[in-house]
Amino acid sequence: MADGDAPILDARTAGKAETAFGRGFILDQWYFAALSGAVKPGSLRRIEMLGEPVLVGRTRRGQAFALRDICPHRAAPLSAGRIVKMGSEGESVECPYHGWRFRAADGACTSVPSLLDDQDLEVERIRVRSYPVCERQGMIFVWFASDPRESATLDEPPEFPGVVGGAPKLVDRMDFDTHIDQAVVGLMDPTHGPYVHQQWWWRSKARQLEKAKRFEPRPLGFAMVRHAPSKNSRAYRILGGAPETEITFRLPGYRWEHIKVGARQVLALTCLTPVTATKTRITQIIWSDHPAFIVLKPFIAAGARAFLRQDGDMVNLQNEGLRYDPPLIWIDDADKQAKWYQALKREWIKSRAEGRAFVNPVEAATLRWRS
Repeated sequence: MADGDAPILDARTAGKAETAFGRGFILDQWYFAALSGAVKPGSLRRIEMLGEPVLVGRTRRGQAFALRDICPHRAAPLSAGRIVKMGSEGESVECPYHGWRFRAADGACTSVPSLLDDQDLEVERIRVRSYPVCERQGMIFVWFASDPRESATLDEPPEFPGVVGGAPKLVDRMDFDTHIDQAVVGLMDPTHGPYVHQQWWWRSKARQLEKAKRFEPRPLGFAMVRHAPSKNSRAYRILGGAPETEITFRLPGYRWEHIKVGARQVLALTCLTPVTATKTRITQIIWSDHPAFIVLKPFIAAGARAFLRQDGDMVNLQNEGLRYDPPLIWIDDADKQAKWYQALKREWIKSRAEGRAFVNPVEAATLRWRS
């Protein structure tokens, strides 16, 4: 293992070091891999997730699947190959190097072309790792188990409110050069806005107000319960009417804001997917049936893009200090959500190690801060 690389957690042997902030990954969970529309029938995509090369593909019949993107023969990436039909075996992925074929459904080897009839090799015993895949609401999720030999999943991926019909209105993505823990608490931080996001249409350092927001536990996370946006959050005004918003976080790395303006809805979903121990992919997806996204789409897209890149720039600046591994100070109430995330992570890993049900450590509370 290279210096600085954090180990992938095995939930059955998870210890103190693995549960520490900024170390390891949360396993036995669904991670966002791609939008459904980005994986066409018959296509293969290489996506690095949790330090692993993953082939995310779709058979010609339309079924999404995921395999480890390494041929066990000579380590060529299977994503550089093609999908072939294998009669009763269904569709397989053919390695571009020597033509070995692996069934899309389960990763079992279906053919080694170089073998002669009298050469003894139990081809069916050769496998590449197959990951469970779930496709819903226009997104593909991949399950990462603590034991690679297991394919059973604990539950379904989360259902997000406000995913209205049709394609998303906006999609943006960026890789942050940081561990997913730092990315999560950075995006849920309620007080950095006036300093990092200084736009005339958002808010400024000169106009900070005292905030009081009610929070409640939610499955595998918590929510800032539905409320009217703060008076100094100018961007909401483009929606007109009297918007109300609820912001939710859920393990392993989903944050979404569901806005209602009368019968109209906006869902801004942020998916955090670990690429490696020091890189996290941020995918922002917005669905809406509000007419503002027809008239003002270029403006909204530019604003969302600016926000994400400003956060990325701050991550890079923060890394200058983090490389010295300093102790961090977490305060109430401004950092309470960050504390909750760390408690959720610890409890999830502990509950898996002990073979018991997860108990949400978050309790309902009203948090106060100035921003």
